[in-house]
Amino acid sequence: MERLEAHRAFFAGLITAQAGVPSGRLSEAFAATPRERFLGPGPWKIFTSTGYITTPTDDPALLYQDVTVALSEISKINNGQPVLHAVGLSALNPQPGEMAIHIGAGTGYYTAILARLVAPGGKVFAYEIEPALAELAMAHLADMPHVTVYERSGAEGTLPACNLIYVNAGATAPLNIWLDALLPGGRLLFPLTPDGPGGTPGAGGMLLITRIPPDGYSARFLMPVMFINCQGARDEETAKKLAEAFKRGDLRSVRSLRRNTQPDATCWCEGKGWWLSTAESG
Repeated sequence: MERLEAHRAFFAGLITAQAGVPSGRLSEAFAATPRERFLGPGPWKIFTSTGYITTPTDDPALLYQDVTVALSEISKINNGQPVLHAVGLSALNPQPGEMAIHIGAGTGYYTAILARLVAPGGKVFAYEIEPALAELAMAHLADMPHVTVYERSGAEGTLPACNLIYVNAGATAPLNIWLDALLPGGRLLFPLTPDGPGGTPGAGGMLLITRIPPDGYSARFLMPVMFINCQGARDEETAKKLAEAFKRGDLRSVRSLRRNTQPDATCWCEGKGWWLSTAESG
């Protein structure tokens, strides 16, 4: 255990440093969360640009690298790249006492890290649509009473009012149920993605939206990303518009989200009832 704790501590410091995050609460949350607990017994399948490769042994130390690990090789569902999540969680800036929603929780690894960041006093509501993964997340997070796991879509119905929403599946829009759940100052981070060839996930961007009272929203892309598609959060027509917008390569110009208004000359991309603008909010 001392050996694994040393690996985990080094991994936490390395991941957050590579993400450009000062050492502190996020690094401590990574260091305190055993990744192997959430990924099942090894050897493990590691995702690469040319397919999955298998770790040579079941030594958990192999998981403490910046690697993406299969949760379901057949469904292409993975426990995502740690540096990407470190960047995302840092941008969301979870604080003790806040209410957080995690959509696409998988088996609960990044949910557990998020739960450490909102403790003490905070709560996490996690949503996972795949029954087998949701069941595992419930078991893995059973010792965290401030976490509730739901075996259902986080893209349908209603969500509790919250300070932040972290989505780990690609959507073609900032859904109304996500935006409507945000309290003043609330943050939504999700992958805004087009469709890829043959129904595969498309390359898009991680979009951070912040609610500015009374009815404004700032918006900025953190980085290019590719995620598995979010069921219930996809629209084919909007996906085509997004593909054209991302081809321009100017995603860094986005500054705000507008809802239920007519797009003007600052429009970066338009969806149904929303559009992204290159002008500041308000």
